[in-house]
Amino acid sequence: MCAAALEEYCGSVFWNASFLDREDPDLPVCVEQTVLVWIPLGFLWLCVPRHLVSLCRRTKAKTKHMSKLYFCKQLVASLLFLTAIASLGVTLGEDFGPDRDTSSTVKNAGVYYANPVLYAVTWILVLLCQEVVRRREGAVDSATLFTFWLLLVLCDIFPFQTLLREALKLGTINDVPRFCLFYITYGLELIALILSVVADIPPEDEERVKKNPEAGATFLSRITFNWFHSMVVKGYKRPLVQEDMWELSAKDSTSYLNEHFQHFMNLELGEARVRYQEKLKKKRVKNRDKVHGESFQNGLGKGVSQDVLMMENKQMEKRRKRTRRRRKNNYPNAWLITTIYKTFKWILIESAFFKLLQDLLAFASPQLLKLMISFTHDQTRHTWEGYVYAVLLLVVAILQSLFLQQYFQRCFVLGMKVRTAIMAAVYKKALVVSNDVRKETTVGETVNLMSADAQRFNDVTNFIHLLWSCPLQIILSIVFLWLELGPSVLAGLAVMVLMVPINGLLATKVENMKYKDKRLKIMNEILNGIKILKLYAWEPSFQTQVEDIRGEELKVMKKFAYLTSVSTFVFSCAPALVSLATFAVFVGVSPNNVLTAEKAFTSISLFNILRFPLAMLPMLIAAIVQTSVSRKRLEKFLGGDDLESDIIHHDPSFDTAVSISDGSFAWEREAEPLLKNVSLDIKPGRLVAVVGAVGSGKSSLISALLGEMHATKGFINIKGSLAFVPQQAWIQNATLKDNILFGSPHEERKFEEVIEVCALGPDLELLPGGILTEIGEKGINLSGGQKQRVSLARAAYSEADIYLFDDPLSAVDSHVGKHLFDKLIGHNGILKNKTRILVTHGVSFLPHVDEIVVLVDGKVSEVGSYKSLRASKGAFSEFLDIYAKEQRNQNHSDDGEPGDDAQPDCPLEDTVSATLKRENSIRRSQRNGSVRLRKNSSFKKPEAELNKGQKLIEKETMETGQVKFSVYMQYMRAMGWGYTITVFVVYVIQNIAFIGQNLWLSDWTNDAVDYFNITYPDWKRDTRVGVFGVLGIAQGLFVFLGTLLMAKASVAASRILHSRLLNNMLRVPMFFYDTTPIGRVVNRFAKDIFTVDEAIPQSFRSWLMCLLGVLGTLLVICLATPFFTIVIIPLAVVYFFVQRFYVATSRQLRRLDSVSRSPIYSHFSETVSGLSVIRAYGHQDRFLQHNETTIDENLKSVYPWIVSNRWLAIRLEFLGNLVVFFSALFAVISRKSLDSGLVGLSISYALNVTQTLNWLVRMTSELETNIVAVERVSEYTELENEAKWVSDTQPPEKWPKDGRVTFEDFKVRYRPGLDLVLHGISCDIQSTEKIGIVGRTGAGKSSLTNCLFRTIEAAEGRILIDDIDISTIGLHDLRNRLTIIPQDPVLFSGTLRMNLDPFDRFSDDDIWRVLELSHLKEYVTGLQEGLQHEVAEGGENLSVGQRQLLCLARALLRKSRILILDEATAAVDLETDDLIQNTIRKEFSHCTVLTIAHRLHSIMDSSRVMVLDAGRIVEFDSPSNLLEKKGHFFAMAKDAGITQDGITSL
Repeated sequence: MCAAALEEYCGSVFWNASFLDREDPDLPVCVEQTVLVWIPLGFLWLCVPRHLVSLCRRTKAKTKHMSKLYFCKQLVASLLFLTAIASLGVTLGEDFGPDRDTSSTVKNAGVYYANPVLYAVTWILVLLCQEVVRRREGAVDSATLFTFWLLLVLCDIFPFQTLLREALKLGTINDVPRFCLFYITYGLELIALILSVVADIPPEDEERVKKNPEAGATFLSRITFNWFHSMVVKGYKRPLVQEDMWELSAKDSTSYLNEHFQHFMNLELGEARVRYQEKLKKKRVKNRDKVHGESFQNGLGKGVSQDVLMMENKQMEKRRKRTRRRRKNNYPNAWLITTIYKTFKWILIESAFFKLLQDLLAFASPQLLKLMISFTHDQTRHTWEGYVYAVLLLVVAILQSLFLQQYFQRCFVLGMKVRTAIMAAVYKKALVVSNDVRKETTVGETVNLMSADAQRFNDVTNFIHLLWSCPLQIILSIVFLWLELGPSVLAGLAVMVLMVPINGLLATKVENMKYKDKRLKIMNEILNGIKILKLYAWEPSFQTQVEDIRGEELKVMKKFAYLTSVSTFVFSCAPALVSLATFAVFVGVSPNNVLTAEKAFTSISLFNILRFPLAMLPMLIAAIVQTSVSRKRLEKFLGGDDLESDIIHHDPSFDTAVSISDGSFAWEREAEPLLKNVSLDIKPGRLVAVVGAVGSGKSSLISALLGEMHATKGFINIKGSLAFVPQQAWIQNATLKDNILFGSPHEERKFEEVIEVCALGPDLELLPGGILTEIGEKGINLSGGQKQRVSLARAAYSEADIYLFDDPLSAVDSHVGKHLFDKLIGHNGILKNKTRILVTHGVSFLPHVDEIVVLVDGKVSEVGSYKSLRASKGAFSEFLDIYAKEQRNQNHSDDGEPGDDAQPDCPLEDTVSATLKRENSIRRSQRNGSVRLRKNSSFKKPEAELNKGQKLIEKETMETGQVKFSVYMQYMRAMGWGYTITVFVVYVIQNIAFIGQNLWLSDWTNDAVDYFNITYPDWKRDTRVGVFGVLGIAQGLFVFLGTLLMAKASVAASRILHSRLLNNMLRVPMFFYDTTPIGRVVNRFAKDIFTVDEAIPQSFRSWLMCLLGVLGTLLVICLATPFFTIVIIPLAVVYFFVQRFYVATSRQLRRLDSVSRSPIYSHFSETVSGLSVIRAYGHQDRFLQHNETTIDENLKSVYPWIVSNRWLAIRLEFLGNLVVFFSALFAVISRKSLDSGLVGLSISYALNVTQTLNWLVRMTSELETNIVAVERVSEYTELENEAKWVSDTQPPEKWPKDGRVTFEDFKVRYRPGLDLVLHGISCDIQSTEKIGIVGRTGAGKSSLTNCLFRTIEAAEGRILIDDIDISTIGLHDLRNRLTIIPQDPVLFSGTLRMNLDPFDRFSDDDIWRVLELSHLKEYVTGLQEGLQHEVAEGGENLSVGQRQLLCLARALLRKSRILILDEATAAVDLETDDLIQNTIRKEFSHCTVLTIAHRLHSIMDSSRVMVLDAGRIVEFDSPSNLLEKKGHFFAMAKDAGITQDGITSL
């Protein structure tokens, strides 16, 4: 019916089978005029409304520039419009024209009127569409138009050849006008197609496109990833660097993603919190009844007997465990996944669409293969059918490749975006997180949230669609297989289904994160406290700790590796077993079932499709299980409580600057308040001192004012902005200038003034780069005093209203302290009109403050001025009476002796400037007499001149170019050669078995021809099935063996590489740590070791299997169709080039990725450690932005890497598609000589090769990428070591007996190439002498002690201890015999006992004794666990004073003859200071003691004092002699208020 209507419409036959049933087939003209016209036009008409809507919507057209290209496009469309009108004219002319043939009544058919009209309308639509594209923001071409032109050109090929063939056959042209018009139109269409591929970039966008070529990529370029070409070429010519990276598009930037993610997260989290609260309510009701019973029982047992107490303890333990378990789940959960889904909904939907198309196309190939085999089988069929199938195979494969790559691109970008969003969210959360949450996660764990857990999400989202795609593929495969083989498929299916749970069981793998976290935590601490480990010679103890954890970790790894090999065995046997089961059942069910080539190879292609989803599902499930662990961790952290923002009110109506009304504050929700019932009012512009003993809550008061504590009652009001100087200065890894400006704009005058006031001028002279000197992580290249002054300068520069100083003056020398107080904090300082709250231990400042707050045990005991508190005889006057003698000295100097200047203030100011001036003059004379005039801008050096030493942190070295073969050798050596070779051989045998099995199958299918119409003998059947099965099982066994050996070898390699790295890192000299950020070293232990453990063995195995797979495939195709060898060579060449280009670029991008990743983590851990400072200044937003830029820098190398993979994949898949095409083509050409079994074999193999080729390159590059980890690890195992720990010359057992120290013309520099720090020091120190070492910051005091311990080695000269040259003995022999109480008290997480005695050399009694001597006994006895009390990371849960006392206890334990005190009393109040001094005097009376002092009164009783200045000894004599000399020492003593008369009273 329909056909008849069409025939009338065309005026010719619509369809007749005879058209095709001949050697040179053709389509009927009617089909060409209707169907082939409607396809492209229909497509355009469907798509047009969307474009035109936007044209109507935009009333105000952006007059975008009209390019030449645009004019050309419009011209072509207009010309086409004219051709349409012309052809309509021809028809009208023929029917109604003056010279028409009047005799014939036959008019032209309807189609000759309809088509020109359709075309005319279409060309007008095209004109409009091109205008729409021109106006559209950021559009360079139109996908719709490109597709339309392409369809049009393809559809018009048929009439093109029909007309030509007809003309050639007849020798003349029948219908000249239409013939000409058609070819003119075709030419124009081709031109239009070519124009539609060219990008039309408006001039205003050219800059943008230069920075990000993707923005200017056309549709064709986007689907083939051609726009990425320039990057690949650049990467091939020379190694890429960060500057080559392109800008991110706005949609991929961190800030955009974060904003969206936060929006949805807040909604979801809100709902989750509501759900959580409801759950809690229900629980409370349930618990209420339970508690009644329990409390009653407990009430009875108090004080009955020991047993009952024991029982009670056990019950307490149980309860504690229960609460701990409960605590694990007490956070709002199940909101993260929905948030991610809602944020990235559209990408998910798009990628799902592409995946669906690709899955459906995948099943077209086996069907085409079937047709192809039956075609070669039946010699009577026309040859052109074969060519059609070959072309169809190619087209299907190309479409499949395009869809697949678009899907992958979207998924990987989605993964990247999810990772970015999570990282940004974690960072943002870390800035506002409450102390309860902070206490539960260490810095290391939070960094892990950002690195490992975010990465997990990244990996899972890459493959998330497989959750529905795998089942879909499995169902479709089964349906098609059923059609092939009928019910016997169920046998194969049963085998598969049995395999899945086995894999599933193996996939829910053992949890390895636990040990990894533990190991990284310890490594982090070791690296942070490396100086202490070296000074105490404690490295071996910590090394064994790490090695033990690593051992556990490797045990788990080994277990996992064995499980994997079992699952690999099962998996590699699967296809063989499945096809065996299916074929055996198929053949065995009835004698009529004969296995033909079509059936066998179509089934095998389908089984191949099946392999993938079945392999992926268990892996995916395992990954999801792991991610759910990460999800919990992230939800717990991100869902935790924020700091309460309402503790602190900012009510401007108060007349006080700071007021606390009846507040009690605790560190945690449930904890006891530390500060109880505090009420305090501070008027604006006052200077208030806060004093009290160690642990009385002074620092907590400051924290409360900053809003860092939890208010149990009361509130705080603060009027104005805050600046905060913490007790331990927090310094960023940036230039000195950035540290002081801290985000404020630079004003030269103010900056100079601040530097002057903070006494930083002379330090800037010393620092190699002046204010542009880069400061290492944690301020590593500044001394304690310098850090503190930078921290003060930052506060002073910030111009806040209220200043909180948490004891900053204790870390600096006394005269500098005095200078800082006078110039900065005191009544004549630059902050004199601001409100200042100063926590202090320095009694000397107290008379100069407006008000003093005295804290005792967390309560305010008195408030008042100095005089009134002295008079009231309360806690404060007791506090002072201990120091009465010091007070007396103070009075002496204050009276001003007649010889002194009359104005009491003047001399002080002069001494400081005199000291500074003197230092400068000395330094100037040092500079080879080149006098540099000091103008006002003394520390502004020309910024261009970067001299050596200014850049402290060297840029992370990044290997470039190809990974050296030696690195692979190194890894294989670590695995063991025996293993490596065996593995290789085993895999080769496995591959041979695989090929053998398939050849056997192709031979088997030929039986169908041989036994045609004859009964199939049973013995033959059994042989066929048997051999097939045996070969299949053999493959599995060999793979199992190979994987097992590989697992053993790789664990061995992991062990060797890690212990080498650890071993070396502990033996590296100290200056390495000064110049290397810790994050970089941690990165080696985290990311790189992780890669060596897990990624390398996997990629090594996959690479080997892929390589052998590809070689096998090519071999089989060549066996089947020898012609194929001709094609192999050009394909191999192209393949090789693509691969080389890609690998060079990809490898470098990976390296850039890992290098640009470190700053994210180091910036993060820096932020976490400086949280209170950042919050106090209110700079959260600036840090958030900085974090966003850091992540963006990283994304700039991650995104191109993702694209590079797609760029490669699409090119390789085209190659693979060509392999399929050619193997099909040659099969058609030589079908006379081939049997159908081999054709099936070669094409089904070829269909597989696309994927394997792709994998091979991916694996090669992944292996190269991953092997970089070995390279990076070995780079750190080959670093220069310090001297041997134990050398051949052992000092005598009891050395040093007397403790004499002699320096002989000793010179030293920190690193080769830097200036000397000590310039020829010579002195003798006798046994049991007490030496005080003084000098301004940077004079070389600490360097002197470093030399004694040989953390820096001598440049010239030597040090003798008891006449033994210390450079001749082992470092541990030396360091074990000396004792130091260091400047920063560093503690490690672990028990208290471990912190005192990591080697377990002493008994508990010894330890209790030293705890008593160091006044910690009552504190430790008060702890529940006593000596087993867990110290938090970095000793966070002890006060700074207590940490210092613990260091004293360490020293007391070691009892060596030489003790060095390095500013040990800096962080302690005067009371504790007194305790320490007395203990040292008593316990170390028989030792030689060197004290580096800041407070002069602590060394006034020394036997001699050494005054250092700029690395030389300027004075060395007893204190009284030095005071008479009135030199350097006298000047210092005078600042500290110590005079001749004062000494006698000491």
